[in-house]
Amino acid sequence: MKGRQLVPGCYQSMAELSYVFVASMIRSTAGEDGMKFFPLVYSLFMFILVSNAISIIPYTFTVSSHIIVTAAFALLVFFTVLIYGFYKNGLEFFKIFVPPGIPIYILPLVVAIEIISFLSRPLSHSVRLFANMLAGHITLNVFAGFIALLGTSLGAIGWIAGVVPLALTVALTALELLVAFLQAYVFAILTCIYLNDALHGGH
Repeated sequence: MKGRQLVPGCYQSMAELSYVFVASMIRSTAGEDGMKFFPLVYSLFMFILVSNAISIIPYTFTVSSHIIVTAAFALLVFFTVLIYGFYKNGLEFFKIFVPPGIPIYILPLVVAIEIISFLSRPLSHSVRLFANMLAGHITLNVFAGFIALLGTSLGAIGWIAGVVPLALTVALTALELLVAFLQAYVFAILTCIYLNDALHGGH
């Protein structure tokens, strides 16, 4: 944003659009109070989006297809929710485990389910991103490998037949670009939903 202009150029427009997109996502899920976590959500969203997009380029490193990276992000969000939730709401933070309007005779079961669901958030949060990116790149490698295999084993006929897996590889690459954005969005929107519990856990 250095040297920003009244009439934005290409890079400034991209920066402003990404800011508005993430800000509206936070406000719609966590309210205006959630904007205090804008730097966290924006950083996670942009890092995952850019790393996913770069990983489409052949022979680049796919950061988000490694569970240690996605688990670190998920644990960062989990402990942020936990620490800020107790800081802001005190013991009333435990109310997130007691949904309103639950009959007393099934309350213990519902509370147990809610606690298990809460504790499993880092697992689901991290595995979703890791598994989707890993599966997509494995699929691309398989179809790309078919092209070389057909060409080396069947000669000219194989290279002609390789047009089919080549077309599928191109189509899957385009699909992976969409998945790269969707996975960054899903990770960020879930982060906002979890932060909403910390912000309004006592209500």
